[in-house]
Formats: sequence, C-alpha cells, structure tokens
Amino acid sequence: MTSDTLAISAIDRPADQPAEKPLPLMTKIAYGAPSFAGAAMAIPIGIHLTIFYSDTVLVPLGLIALVKAIARALDAITDPLMGWLSDRTKSPWGRRRPWIAIGAPLTSVCFYLMFTPPEQLTGLDAAAWFALTYTLYYLFHTVYIIPHYGLGPELTLDYHERSTLFGIREGFVVAGTLCAAVLPPMLISAFGGERPAYTGFAVIFGSLLTLLYFNLVWRVREREDFVKRTSNPLIPGVRRVMRNGVFRLLLTVYLVGSITGAIPGLMMPYFTKYILQPENPNLWLAIFLAIYFGAGFIFLPVWVWASKRWEKKPVWLAGFIPGISGSIALFFLGEGDIIPAALILAVAGSGFSAGLFLGPSMQADVIDYDELHTGKRREAQYGALWSIMTKFMVIPSMSIPLAILASVGYVPNIEQSESVQLTIRLIFCVGPATTATIALLVATFYPINRQVHRLIQFGIEAHKRGEDVNDPITGHLLKPPSLRGMDEEVGWQLDNFSLAELRVLLDKGAGVLRFRIMSLTAASIVLFALFVALLWEEVDFAHEPGLLAVLYVVGIGVSVTAIVYHAIRFWKSQSLEEFDADSIISHIRITREMKQGVLPIHV
Repeated sequence: MTSDTLAISAIDRPADQPAEKPLPLMTKIAYGAPSFAGAAMAIPIGIHLTIFYSDTVLVPLGLIALVKAIARALDAITDPLMGWLSDRTKSPWGRRRPWIAIGAPLTSVCFYLMFTPPEQLTGLDAAAWFALTYTLYYLFHTVYIIPHYGLGPELTLDYHERSTLFGIREGFVVAGTLCAAVLPPMLISAFGGERPAYTGFAVIFGSLLTLLYFNLVWRVREREDFVKRTSNPLIPGVRRVMRNGVFRLLLTVYLVGSITGAIPGLMMPYFTKYILQPENPNLWLAIFLAIYFGAGFIFLPVWVWASKRWEKKPVWLAGFIPGISGSIALFFLGEGDIIPAALILAVAGSGFSAGLFLGPSMQADVIDYDELHTGKRREAQYGALWSIMTKFMVIPSMSIPLAILASVGYVPNIEQSESVQLTIRLIFCVGPATTATIALLVATFYPINRQVHRLIQFGIEAHKRGEDVNDPITGHLLKPPSLRGMDEEVGWQLDNFSLAELRVLLDKGAGVLRFRIMSLTAASIVLFALFVALLWEEVDFAHEPGLLAVLYVVGIGVSVTAIVYHAIRFWKSQSLEEFDADSIISHIRITREMKQGVLPIHV
C-alpha cells in the first residue's frame, strides 16, 4: 500500500479526530452580550438618525447622504488595517482584547455626541457636527468590532458549537435591536421631545456598551496556541484569502445582499410616514420594528435547532424566503394598511435571524478550509476583508436612495407626490427583494456541510503529522504546506505580486515590474485627484448634493485603497533581486495549482 493510499484511507476515518471541548456557557454569554448594546446603538443610527437630522435638526438630505458616503468609505478603508493590526498585536492580554478595551468606550462617547447636536447649530454647521461625530463613531467602532469578530472563530473549532456560539451572540443582537426599536418612542413621550430622548438613549446604551465589553475583556481568554502563531503580512494575507474559492462564493452572497443592505433600515421611517401614513408615525414605526425583530428573536432558537438537525446550508437557504416574499408583498400596500403591514413584517422577520448567526458560523468553517490549504489562520484578516468589501457595497445603498429622493422632489413633513411615493416603494421593497433572490441562487452552490467540515479538521491534524490528505471538496490530494517545496518567507514576499506580475519579473526583470507598479500607483493618485475635483465641482453648498456626489465619494474611497495597496507593493518590490528564477517559477506553479484546487503531491 502506498503512502498516498494511506492518506486516502486515513481521511475516511474522521471519528479519530479528538473532540473539541464545549465552551462554558458564561464564556459564550460574555462573548455575545456586548452585541446587545452594539445592536441597540445601530438601530437609531440605521433607522432614526437620518430622519432626525433631516426633519428635526434640518440638515439637507443631500448633505446627509454625502457625509454618510464619506464616513463609510473611510470606515471601509480602515477595516483591513485594523484586521492586520489585531493579528500582529502581542500583549499579555492577547491580540484582540486590548483593542476592544480601547475602542468600545471611545465609540460610546462619539455615539453620545452624534445624538446631542447643540440646538443652536443649523445648516452647514449642523452638517459639520454630524460629519465629525459620525466619522469618528465608525472609526472607533472598527477598532473594537474587527477584533471582536476575529475572536469568535478562534474560541471553538467545533462545527455545531460555532452555531451555538454565534446563535447566542446574534440572540443578543436581536434582543438589543428589539429593545432599541421600542425604546425611542417611549423616551420621546417621557422626555417630551426627540432631542432629550436620544440623549437619554445614548447615555444608557453607550454606558452599557463600555461595561459589557470590559466584561468580555475580563472573562474571555484567547487561545494560547492562536496567540503565539506568526501573523500574516497585510497584502499577501489578503491575496491568499481571496484564493479560497469557498470564501469567495460565501462573500459573493453577502456582497450581493449588501447592494441594498442599508435600505430597509434607512427607508422604513419614510415608508411608514409617507406610504402607510398612520396618525402617529413614530409610534407605529416602533411597533413595526418590534414586530419584525420580535419575530426574528422568537425564531432564532428554531433556526439554531434546525441547523443542527438539517445542516447549515438548507436552513440558510430557507431563511431567504420570508424576506423576499415579504418585500414583494409590502410593495402593494398603501395608506391605512397598518394591520397587513404588521402581518407581513412578522413573516419577513421570522427569517432574517437565520442569516445572522449562520453567516459567521459558515465563515469560520471556511477559515478552517483555508488552514487546510495554507497551514495558517487569518480570522481577523478574513473578517476585515469581508467587512471592507461589504461596506463599500453598502455605501451606495445608504446614500444613493437619499439622493434619489431629493432628486424626485422629496420635501420633509408634507404629503409626498405620487412619484415620490412610488420611488419610496421601489427602493424599499423591490430593491432588497431583487438582490436577495440573486443571493439565494448563488448560495445554492455552497459546498461545506458537517461531514466535509469533519474531514477538513481531520486533514489539518494529519498535515501537522506530515501526512498527505484529500481535499474533501475537490477530492485532490494535498501535501502538508510545510512540504510543498517553497520557503515560507519567499512565498510571503512573492505573494505581494500577482502571477502575471511575477511572469513579467521573470521575462523583463525587477526594474520593469517596479515601473509598472509605480505607474499603477500614479494612476490611482490621478484617479483620486480626479474624483476629488469632480466632487468639488459637483458640491454647491447652496444646493443639496446629488447622486453623482455620492458616486464620486465611493470613487475616492476605492482610489485611496488602491494608492495604499500599490504603494506597499512598490516598497516590497525593492527586494525582488534577492529571488532566483527557480524560486519564482516554483511559486508560480504552486500558486496556480492552489487556485485551481490542485496541490502537488511531489515537488
């Protein structure tokens, strides 16, 4: 019997794999509980903040859209940097917890300031206050949330234990969301106005966020074997993440959904106030949110149970259906259809909690698959890449609808024209239903189930023993990463460049490749300057910025990311003369085979 045959037969015995110890319940609660406050704070930001600044503080809607686009573009750019920093942090308290301890209280302060603009501020002054506090809020939010999400997949490697861990976390998310949905109108009634009500809300949940994250830092311990691992370089780590085909598929599902991801929260106040037109829009908005998130909270344990009974994928797919059908049904409602709207939202809400916990649980399984191929773990880098790409996709959905409303004649606090009402219906109902349907179709190709995951974990352990194993998805044999004929340090250095660029290096030399990268950097700078000029030309503070201004901001964010990306690569290209042709050829071959799902057995 050959060694390859032994590897094949060994992988068929996943029961030999040592069992992962269940996490203590208090650890799961300590990890998940801060999400209660975080989700509660996200609701007024996603739902109430826009209409608060447009209809109460009286900041023009176009300026709000522009500020949101700028702030979220900056927020998206900082995500991969935070993931890289978190992975590289060395401290007595671990890699993740120091950043959490810093970011949470600063976020709370910015949240308070964002909802307490001085009453004397109006127009551009109020817009400037909103811009500063909104931008700083998301900057500090990144400082704690990327390490928090990077910590989760590290706490347990068990397939179903992850569903329970993230189910508890998302249970706190839904509970916080539900609380935030019903509390603002109660506070408005108690304090006699929106400004004092939001001040009270900010004090309550800002304090709670800080306390719960300090409890996490105190109670949750990071795994020593992960803390001691060597961190990954920024660009090579991202490049290797994107070679993971299963991750790309999962990411595509969420990117498609993110195209309209901010629309439900952003547009629901406008749909309630100007389409359904109840006598007390704020009260009914709270009721609708309570119904929607309450249904999600009630059905969350059902989805968790179902994912253990029938696997993650079929339950994940089933969770799309209520939201798609609910969005379509809402399109046909009009003035006075309060009860039908409540019933539809109850049905739609029953499904959304499935994706909340299954997304991160499945992403953690995908990270294990990456470790099988590379021998490395990159929780924070995966989370950061996931975050930056979804955030760039979300920027248009949180800005463009506002610009479109302004362009079709929206005026706050009056009865809207038929064209404005139709626009609200199309944005709020048809847009999310369309992207969710496409995402559902892509999701049907997801390949990891419990059996596949057991094989992945067994393969990781077999690789540590120096054994060849089968890729449980492609069926190809995988040699242990340490035995693939490539020096690790050489591989990391060369992964700063694409395969096409490495072929240029072989054919034409390091000087030509450096010139090409320098040209790409210069082109990115030119694009940045062009988008800034176009934005400056487009924005006239005597009038509301339009749709083009928002798109220019997205272009600025993408071009800044490209400048940093190519500048780092140009710096790394200074050492290319150190690598001989054989090392480069070997790296190209191994990388190509990895991208195709085939790894060499003999190098």
